[in-house]
Amino acid sequence: MTRHPIDGHGFLSDTHTTALVAPDGGLDWFCTPCADGPSLFARVLDGDRGGSWRLRVEGGRVTGQRYEEGTLVLVTAWEGPEGAAEVVDLLAVDSPVDAGDDGGADGGAHDGGRLREDDAPDELDAQHLLLRLVRVVQGRVRMVTEVDARPDYARSAPDWRADGGAWVEGVSGVRLHSDVEHRLEDGVLRAEVELGEGEGATWSLGYDDDAPPCGSLARARELLGLTCRAWRAWGAGGVAYDGPGREAVARSALVLRALSFDETGALLAAPTTSLPEHLGGPRNWDYRYTWHRDASLHVLALGMLGHERMGRRYGRFLIERCVRPGERLRPMAGLRGEQSGEEHELEHLAGYAGSRPVRCGNEAFDQVQHDTYGHVLDAAHAHLRLTGGLEPGGWEALREVVDVACRDWSRPDHGLWEMRGAARHFVNSKVMTWVCLDRGIRMAEALHDASAPLDAWREARDAVHAEVLERGWDEDQGAFTMAYDEPALDASLLRIPLVGFLPGTDPRVVSTVDRIAEGLGEGPALVRRYDTDVVDDGVDGPEGAFLLSSFEMVSALVVTGRRALAEERFAWLLEHAGPLGLYAEQMDPDGTALGNYPQAFTHLGLIEAAVTLARDAAGEDLGPWSLRPSAR
Repeated sequence: MTRHPIDGHGFLSDTHTTALVAPDGGLDWFCTPCADGPSLFARVLDGDRGGSWRLRVEGGRVTGQRYEEGTLVLVTAWEGPEGAAEVVDLLAVDSPVDAGDDGGADGGAHDGGRLREDDAPDELDAQHLLLRLVRVVQGRVRMVTEVDARPDYARSAPDWRADGGAWVEGVSGVRLHSDVEHRLEDGVLRAEVELGEGEGATWSLGYDDDAPPCGSLARARELLGLTCRAWRAWGAGGVAYDGPGREAVARSALVLRALSFDETGALLAAPTTSLPEHLGGPRNWDYRYTWHRDASLHVLALGMLGHERMGRRYGRFLIERCVRPGERLRPMAGLRGEQSGEEHELEHLAGYAGSRPVRCGNEAFDQVQHDTYGHVLDAAHAHLRLTGGLEPGGWEALREVVDVACRDWSRPDHGLWEMRGAARHFVNSKVMTWVCLDRGIRMAEALHDASAPLDAWREARDAVHAEVLERGWDEDQGAFTMAYDEPALDASLLRIPLVGFLPGTDPRVVSTVDRIAEGLGEGPALVRRYDTDVVDDGVDGPEGAFLLSSFEMVSALVVTGRRALAEERFAWLLEHAGPLGLYAEQMDPDGTALGNYPQAFTHLGLIEAAVTLARDAAGEDLGPWSLRPSAR
């Protein structure tokens, strides 16, 4: 069968679970009862065993895919022998918007809903319903659907049974309603329907007991309108951004919002598992977790666009579920705050492009990653400056994090890149520990906390800074390097000026940026994390260029005074987005997308790069964004 490009898939979300729709209209990834649950459809990981929900025009072809403006409602256009139709796919959401506005019930353009005074535009309410609508726009078409469910990562056979006007699958518990009659053949639900111009049909798959029934086209159109309105209302709740890459920034913000898990405030790194970092290779990981590093940058990126409520949501999640008194902050958490996750292999799945193993779970829970502390405190400090306050108990929990960083900063760790080997003294970890201490000191001063051990924190902050300058700098290369006494370059050190460890004008910063561009750059704008031929990270095989690092190079070039080069790189990266404007984690120089998709890291890096370019054009101070009094 045809293997679809990773970034050719459409992404759906209701902030509870997610789905991917292939370029041929097949629903190829869908997990229940939430984003980290077992898959019901997983053709993206195995074309034969994974399962897919096909909905197509018989004898037709796809002529294009697009999102309804300002939403995650996907439209797939079909052309058939005697007509044309559109398939509209969405995970239904609602929001607290005045019901007097229909929100564009047919999914078309509208002028925005009116919020009630006591409501917030980012309060998306998952309806726990996957909805597929067909609308015929010309002539006549014959629609064919095949619901080939493979529950529990295709480890179980489907158990469909008719239940009144619905079909219920016994393993996953999903319930299918439709205004088209289906039949069960060899475990697959099948149906065909003839439709003329202006006519339509609908299918809804409820994955929770409270999913609203939807078996009529009228009800489906109503839910479509509510969903369009909800996404657009959220987008209207931020600040107007009109700088470089405006459309890409707006799309990236939607993706970051969609990667939230609103039940708890957790933030997904990506909604998929085991999409490969090199085709046919073993670098395939499960990213359906919250990494506090990713989440903190996630919060900062949305904060740049005025969406501060995401910071409050994540803050509650961090404080209530993840911080433990006297213990180190684990680098990641499950969507409900779980502090462990056994990693195992799904040996029966072939993997995308034969890339094995397919993994479920992630052993990085047990790693020590000191950089996490700095990202958390940086985001918290920005949130405090933007909103003037923290969640109840927030500062007490954050003090615990700063105390642990103060105690442990001189110890080795596994680093940002989660090396599967012995712990080392990674320079980025030291830099971000400095950030943790620096922001902790600033927050204690702003909150007038006389009991905070500021003298100890200041002493540790200054000691970390001095040690990095002494042991992290390689005079022969003219660069800060990955770890003490090791010569390997590391793209994470592009953040040195972005977090304020040293100014962008410092010759060591300028030289480090240049050495990374020369030693880790690929093509016009791509940057690898590090050289896998030089660095033993405990995993065999190569990987693609890292898109977060590629966007961070744009930001680093701006703050080191090379705006023209930054603009060239930024333009190339925008031109190489997927057809729907989305990015995976990595990319080959030929533009092939690699890694889990869509990736929060990449989209937040895009936003940071765009905002940095805009700040420079406006003549603003290019110091760390998190230290600005306000983003508004």
